[in-house]
Amino acid sequence: MLDTPGSPPRVLSGRYRLGPVLGRGGASTVYRARDTLLGRDVAIKLFAATAVRPEDLQAQQGEARLLGSLNHPGLVMLLDAGVDFDPSGEPQVYLVMELVEGADLRQRLAHGALDAEELAYLAWDALTALDHVHQAGIVHRDIKPANVLLVETRHRPPRAKLADFGIALLRADQTEPGEFTTGTAAYLSPEQVEGRLLGPESDVYSFGLVLIEAFTGRPCFPGGVHESALARLDRDPSIPADLPGDLARVIRRMTARDPRDRPTADEAMEPFRAHVAQLLGGAEPERDPESERLDAVRRYNLLDTPPDGAFDRITALAARLFSVPMAIVTIVDEDRIWLKSHHGIDVEEVQRQRGFAMSGGLHDETLVIEDTATDPRVAGSGAGRDGIRFFAGVPLITPDGQNIGSFAVLDREPHSFPPESVATLEDLAAMVLHEMELRLATRRIVMGREPGSQDRREAR
Repeated sequence: MLDTPGSPPRVLSGRYRLGPVLGRGGASTVYRARDTLLGRDVAIKLFAATAVRPEDLQAQQGEARLLGSLNHPGLVMLLDAGVDFDPSGEPQVYLVMELVEGADLRQRLAHGALDAEELAYLAWDALTALDHVHQAGIVHRDIKPANVLLVETRHRPPRAKLADFGIALLRADQTEPGEFTTGTAAYLSPEQVEGRLLGPESDVYSFGLVLIEAFTGRPCFPGGVHESALARLDRDPSIPADLPGDLARVIRRMTARDPRDRPTADEAMEPFRAHVAQLLGGAEPERDPESERLDAVRRYNLLDTPPDGAFDRITALAARLFSVPMAIVTIVDEDRIWLKSHHGIDVEEVQRQRGFAMSGGLHDETLVIEDTATDPRVAGSGAGRDGIRFFAGVPLITPDGQNIGSFAVLDREPHSFPPESVATLEDLAAMVLHEMELRLATRRIVMGREPGSQDRREAR
């Protein structure tokens, strides 16, 4: 329910408790909110209540969930989507997103332009993410400085994350010529201004304008809405003379008026990546292993789901085979360990911390501790303080090499665990991973993204 007519509900769908306003747009408001089910802070974009058909609402939620299936360190993750109602019964669609602390590029530019190094890092991050989006057949359509969030890091300039896919077209080939143009006037592509067919090239153009503004501190096409929008039909943006030549050339291509003359996001990214590598003395830019691991965790879409029946059957089987009271399937997020199956344990999640001979709940190889009281690897570490004397666990390593959790059996009594038992436990862990891969493949097929389908760039 709402406190007063026209105000948003304090708790959406009985789960998301709204906090302070983070931003407002013409048709939506973004709130800081608390996910009371999972105990975490999120950002919620709540759209104005509108009278729409139920099938339209279902389509909007389905599209939002397709966007939510994208997983990339350079994207602000969409976690959930739903509908709540105002006092008059009108539906309000909302999107639940990862909360990214820090400034956006628009706020950063209020303090001065970026230098070439900062620009190269930002472009490399954002274009890599944009390529990921385009490969899924999605066109953002509102690339602008306010939708580029900056995450501070210790060893390099801030990482860029693309945000706000609220007006994205999910399939580039669904856009009809002449449809009403959406986006922000200063960053529209020429084809957006003219209401022509849109494709990924439109995002590339808009981001080229963002990069020029980031380096100069000034928008390429200032003025009123119509003046700014129409200016790009008559002239190309001015490329800064002091921009390094390799970056100037690619930005000039990105902002070509004819979409056919523009590079793809992946092609545009390469000169920026090479520039960063040159700054590092020819070394490849530093990878972020934890971001890649968390990307894999989100890909399987298990964090925001209840404990799973299929996993429960495997853990129950393990408990019987090894005569232990406890067996678990864990998935390790950034700050929590989620028990997606917990046979014999009345716990669904624990805070992630170092302990029990594991690094934050992860171990790279099969780990067997027959007695925590005497094992030299854990003696004196506090392992076993919950009464656990025996632990045998197999890491859950995805096909692309990411460690996302473990399959383990536990007991409050010491156990002997010979090699044949280890082999059986590893076989059961492989069954857990197979179940996860099967669901991932099924979800992709349902969403029209069957694994192994032809690269969309090849099809164009």
